Amino acid sequence: MLGSDSPADAAPPTPGTLPKARRAIQISLIGGMSHVDSFDYKPELDRHHGQSLKTDETPDIFFGRVGLLRRSDWKFKQRGQSGLWISDMFPHIAGMADELLLLRSMVSDSANHTPALFFLNSGFGANGFPSTGSWLSYGLGNESQSLPTFVVLPDARGGPNGGASNWSSGFLPAQHQGIVFQGGDQPVRDLFPSTEQPPGRDEAVKRFLASLSQKVNSDTSNSLLDARIRSYELAAKMQTSVPEVSDLSGEPRHIQDMYGLHDKTTSDCGRRCLLARRLLEQGVRFVQIYSGGPIAGSPRASWDAHESVKQNHGFEASRIDRPIAALLKDLRRRGMLDDTLVMFTTEFGRTPFAQSAANAVGPGRDHNRYGFSGWLAGAGVRRGASHGSTDDVGWKAAEHPMPWHDFHATMLHLLGLDHTRLTYYHNGIQRRLTNVHGEIHTGILG
Repeated sequence: MLGSDSPADAAPPTPGTLPKARRAIQISLIGGMSHVDSFDYKPELDRHHGQSLKTDETPDIFFGRVGLLRRSDWKFKQRGQSGLWISDMFPHIAGMADELLLLRSMVSDSANHTPALFFLNSGFGANGFPSTGSWLSYGLGNESQSLPTFVVLPDARGGPNGGASNWSSGFLPAQHQGIVFQGGDQPVRDLFPSTEQPPGRDEAVKRFLASLSQKVNSDTSNSLLDARIRSYELAAKMQTSVPEVSDLSGEPRHIQDMYGLHDKTTSDCGRRCLLARRLLEQGVRFVQIYSGGPIAGSPRASWDAHESVKQNHGFEASRIDRPIAALLKDLRRRGMLDDTLVMFTTEFGRTPFAQSAANAVGPGRDHNRYGFSGWLAGAGVRRGASHGSTDDVGWKAAEHPMPWHDFHATMLHLLGLDHTRLTYYHNGIQRRLTNVHGEIHTGILG
């Protein structure tokens, strides 16, 4: 789980720019959140409801059914002092508008869930490449002596398409992969023996590791053994630290209520958002929170609103809106938002037209890779502002299009890393998270 056999572990690259953020949280909505129903207000979509999309192109959408333009099921309002337009889908997050930097011109290279998630998480449309969290672990190192650098908190209903490939270390040393924390009595799988061990067994293992460590200290050339010992030492420390950090019972009742821990609808996301804050406090660099599980099934357990945007998004938003707003409030109250980058992302958006017959306005929307929204908050970003735009009906990015390579380059910059210098030699190539692409969007920076 935590093992590594690479000498490169001992010498991660150094930051290339002065960091604004020390750590990050990414909230990833699986299935494709509709931007035109949430963070991208389009009055023209309301005016042209029931009309055909004006385009000479054949849209690259999943099911290929291009219905008539469809107005939003939610009302948009200007929020906070900044006046950002955010819909009633997210009333609690809307209350934090003055902390948000809305990204309204995201684009993806794929309209298919699995490769689109890989682009989001690794910059490539296939598996086998290191995830964002793994690159951050490799580039920044660990601030905790007893917890992993990169932690993944999946939805209780299941993991995303592509499974563990979304938080894989790829060709980076294995210690940089994401470690999944799950619900139940054992948050980390296989951290404890499945059968009862003889008395004194743990102490004997610790003494053995200590003797090996002493040997390594006298032989600095054996970096492979050193890396292996460090991974076992971390696993041993996690047997104490993981149960402690995962125990939310000691949090004050008003904090538990703020996150919605005692509400059936919000309890799953609330627990994970609160756990994310506690992990960051203990030195974890990167926490990834997933909203949505497997794409298939009925009713859907993700944001994949093919059948009904109102029904699907209304339910999914009710699960996460309050906890995410609570996380932002809690980080701000503790002074952590000043050096924490919070990212709210989805693999693609949804079409402004209905997924229905060409002469109909159905209740669902198909995938839209040409333009969609997310947001940032916290360290180094403008607050109460927006960046980029889509066209009049929200079909395609129009101003400052932001592919994932640009998003990743900008994220690394905020964390003090130069995306052109954060490299790893693999199969004859100096590999990067941003491949040979990536531009920093300076309009995001505060």
